[in-house]
Amino acid sequence: MALSLYVDTARWRAHQKSVIEQFPGLVPVCKGNGYGFSHERLADETNRFGSDTLAVGTIYEAARIKDWFSGDLLVLTPFRRGEEPVPLPDRVVRSVSSVDGVFALVGARVVIECMSSMKRHGVKEEELGQLHAAIEDVRLEGFALHLPLDRTDGSDAVEEVIAWMDRLRAARLPLHTMFVSHLAAPELARLQQQFPQTRFRARIGTRLWLGDHDATEYRGSVLDVTRVVKGDRFGYRQQKAASDGWLVVVAGGTSHGVGLEAPKALHGVMPRAKGVARAGLATVNRNLSPFVWDGKQRWFAEPPHMQVSILFVPSDAQEPRVGDELVAHLRHTTTQFDRLVDR
Repeated sequence: MALSLYVDTARWRAHQKSVIEQFPGLVPVCKGNGYGFSHERLADETNRFGSDTLAVGTIYEAARIKDWFSGDLLVLTPFRRGEEPVPLPDRVVRSVSSVDGVFALVGARVVIECMSSMKRHGVKEEELGQLHAAIEDVRLEGFALHLPLDRTDGSDAVEEVIAWMDRLRAARLPLHTMFVSHLAAPELARLQQQFPQTRFRARIGTRLWLGDHDATEYRGSVLDVTRVVKGDRFGYRQQKAASDGWLVVVAGGTSHGVGLEAPKALHGVMPRAKGVARAGLATVNRNLSPFVWDGKQRWFAEPPHMQVSILFVPSDAQEPRVGDELVAHLRHTTTQFDRLVDR
């Protein structure tokens, strides 16, 4: 009885193959909760399709995954002086986003982030002249650009990369490898054609692991079913049942990420209207659960518990039975499963 992640393995791997073919030399990204699959599983998949490099989010993730993947590990979080020392093998490559950081990593393998229009972190154009001295004592693996997903100003991602290539070339810095994020395959091909002496490597996580939504499915097992009639009190807060139906205890609670949501960027009138409606219902303790039964997404009877959720299923629906599984629409990057089932 568990919250399970079912994976249509053949379909999932067919999608991986299609992405790999579109982005030659791509660097798979495995960070956070391993996109819902776990670090270990994604390391196994990366070993299977033969990438020489795997990108992870932090030095702690690198330490955790180093025994599962024998190739190079690229740490995406930039190095900062004063960070906690974590023993890591020489095959770990550090991202660095400041001139000071490069000076501090004597002897290390490094990728230098340039400040993109994301404006998150990176070396700025006016600092490039200082890099000549800094890179003498490190093993430079290349430069990197982390690009935005949306371009509401109509700007061109390829032109942004070209502008940085021109700046690096003007500063007489080596252009043998450029790591990029969030480019489409035709955009990457344009860059490779324009700069044949540079190896462009796309860092890809979401598109690689989660690009085929129908290849995966979360399901929660029904642990208990209790019939209630209108007016019956139940739960920690002794609320009243609004109508006849069933209280359904299903595997999957806050410790799994059920009921937790990351903020979303809403675009358009309809998504914003739905957001306002959901917020209004929440003020009267009406919260829609991610669990689907008898063709409908069902309401939480009360806020989800640590490891289970209690749903209210009205009497006009099919009666759930212990052992049934309810499909759950959960966000992979915030969900922890009890078991993963290949099928």
